[in-house]
Amino acid sequence: MAKNLTPVWNKMAKHAMLPETRHDERARYNFLSNLNKHLAHVSQGNKVAFEKRVEPAFEKEYGRPIKDRHELKEAISKDAHYQIWSSLRRCTMEMRQQAGRSMVLRQAEELAEKARKLNEGKSTLILNPDVEVPAYLMAVDNHLMPGSYHTELIEGDVTPAANYDSGVFVTTAGLLGRYNDGGGKAITSWLKKNHPEFKPKRILDIGCGMGHNVLPIAKAYPDAEIIAIDTGAPMLRYAHARAIDLGIQNVTWIQADAAKTEFEDESFDWIQSTMFLHETGGKSIYTIMEEIYRMLKPGGLTLHIEQPQYTDDMSLFEKFIRDWDAYYNSEPYWSKMHDIDPAELMSESGFRKEDFMQIGAKAENDLVEGGENADEPEDYGRSPIWNVFGAFKK
Repeated sequence: MAKNLTPVWNKMAKHAMLPETRHDERARYNFLSNLNKHLAHVSQGNKVAFEKRVEPAFEKEYGRPIKDRHELKEAISKDAHYQIWSSLRRCTMEMRQQAGRSMVLRQAEELAEKARKLNEGKSTLILNPDVEVPAYLMAVDNHLMPGSYHTELIEGDVTPAANYDSGVFVTTAGLLGRYNDGGGKAITSWLKKNHPEFKPKRILDIGCGMGHNVLPIAKAYPDAEIIAIDTGAPMLRYAHARAIDLGIQNVTWIQADAAKTEFEDESFDWIQSTMFLHETGGKSIYTIMEEIYRMLKPGGLTLHIEQPQYTDDMSLFEKFIRDWDAYYNSEPYWSKMHDIDPAELMSESGFRKEDFMQIGAKAENDLVEGGENADEPEDYGRSPIWNVFGAFKK
């Protein structure tokens, strides 16, 4: 495989729920994946523009340095290189959604029927139409996906999840692996290596989506009872059917709001989220963390995979470039979440500050032989290089 090309979409692992693709649909995905990778290189010019043109011009006009990422955004938005890169990056997301949605909508009925057959008669899928999708989710088409995770166009709809499953390969340029499960694999590998004594019997995954990061946990702890929750019924239908087809049966998928679950106090050994908290708005992130503390057993563990927080030692430019998704990729809660001090968030919810932990994690990728090319620049906000924070509850 050429080092300068992304893995082709055909390398994605096939399962019963993965949408059928035509030649031109695969070609569009492969083109967009490589365009995303190319734009990570183009993005390097933004730092040059900042250092050579934008910052000197700002200091000359105002007699002082740029004070924060918001001022930097305002200043660099007038730079031609940034304008071209930002426009192209936005276009890749719009084209990716157009390509994915058109593909899944033409087979919506067939996908719904496949899910129905796999899910029928199973007690491990529990949907509750009385669960309200939080207002902060209803207000946003997350990462430009029309209708986000919850909108249903037909009875038994699974198209939002089918779109996500087939298309996340494009956004990440294949760096999450054949099953898009690089995050789940990374956290289970870290836990097995660093805490081999930890043997959770009951695990909760919140904001599970289509379940791609839950299944590595289920495989790593086959004797555990695992519950995965989400407010989006289309995601859960697809996730359950996908898991059944892949032979994973120790996960129960439940439609529920993480901010107001009905699980008993101290009833879980491990509570996990993966790229979920940055999609919560208002005060919900604090409410959810309080719920986690309530549900976690003494000695239990909670871990949360996210993009890196904005800290004092992070450069002004990196904070700014990571904020791009908040402004142009329909992720409006991204900035606030990444401004939060996770240690403070957890201590306000009941966890002891001295128990707070923070680690780095990188996706385990079985799509790229020999691993990712080390010479590739990081695509801030997209690269599967994460900050993981959490704590054992004392």
